Amino acid sequence: MKFLDETKVYIRSGDGGAGAVSFRREKFIEFGGPDGGDGGRGGDVWVEAVNGLNTLIDFRYQQHFKAKTGTHGMGRNRTGAKGGDVTLKVPVGTQIFEEDNETLIVDMVAEGQRYRLAAGGNGGFGNAHFKSSTNQAPSWANPGLEGEEKTIWLRLKLIADAGLVGLPNAGKSTFLAACTRARPKIANYPFTTLHPNLGVATIDEKEFIIADIPGLIEGAHEGVGIGDRFLGHVERTRVLLHLVSAQEEDVAKAYKTVKHELEAYGGGLEEKPQIVALSQIDVLDEEELKAKAKALGKACGTPPLLISAVTNKGMTEALRALRSVIAAAKAGEEEA
Repeated sequence: MKFLDETKVYIRSGDGGAGAVSFRREKFIEFGGPDGGDGGRGGDVWVEAVNGLNTLIDFRYQQHFKAKTGTHGMGRNRTGAKGGDVTLKVPVGTQIFEEDNETLIVDMVAEGQRYRLAAGGNGGFGNAHFKSSTNQAPSWANPGLEGEEKTIWLRLKLIADAGLVGLPNAGKSTFLAACTRARPKIANYPFTTLHPNLGVATIDEKEFIIADIPGLIEGAHEGVGIGDRFLGHVERTRVLLHLVSAQEEDVAKAYKTVKHELEAYGGGLEEKPQIVALSQIDVLDEEELKAKAKALGKACGTPPLLISAVTNKGMTEALRALRSVIAAAKAGEEEA
């Protein structure tokens, strides 16, 4: 499945149906009077957040969505039927923006959430609507009102409890594969991960969702490498797990590089709770491990976790640390 997290679509609600000009013509009824019915309303354009989607790839192949026109009114005071609606089904976490890609229309954060993006035009009045004591045979009717049309942007920000950040080859995908059933691509070269991956981790019979995003390098906020556009997918997380590879010559510099990119991106990422871990420790001997753990602890201000996804060393402690921060954040949200 291909991953797409931003796309532009054109939407148009249906026009209202026209009112009818009609007169009652029946045997033995000399003055039947007007009986033209009203037109039906045009169809609306809705957006709905559904479960089971984590990409906007469907909108790569269809970018135009038009609701149906309302049925015209008819004689015998028959009102036209409402035009059929159109519903855009998007993943939970999708944001809808105006054409300027800055003005937020709605943030779809809950499964089943619906929002009307464009209302259909009202149906026109038939000539029966205009009859009065002084105008007993009106010979005109209203046309239906036009629907709304606009171009909108859809931007997906995946909803996860924890996010993995770090330089390329820091072991983020290996960590995700070791603690969840996700199977991201893993290889010994930078930028193996080209789009975010999600996985569900279980610890002490409690589940939470982990998001793995492509690695950050120095200058990512200026577009170097893949850039920082995928950081939007960890904006909604409650905690970040910052992995620093034990294979780095200078672990303190590696930590500060990613920290600087998070601060440059903004979006509240620098304020999120962060757990720092030294990963891939299976490649070091005891002496080197102590030296690098001490250097990393000095840079981040707290002793880092020591983990190896290959040998499973320290993985349980890391997952429990993530789980405790997530549980505390959820409790705080419920109290608020």
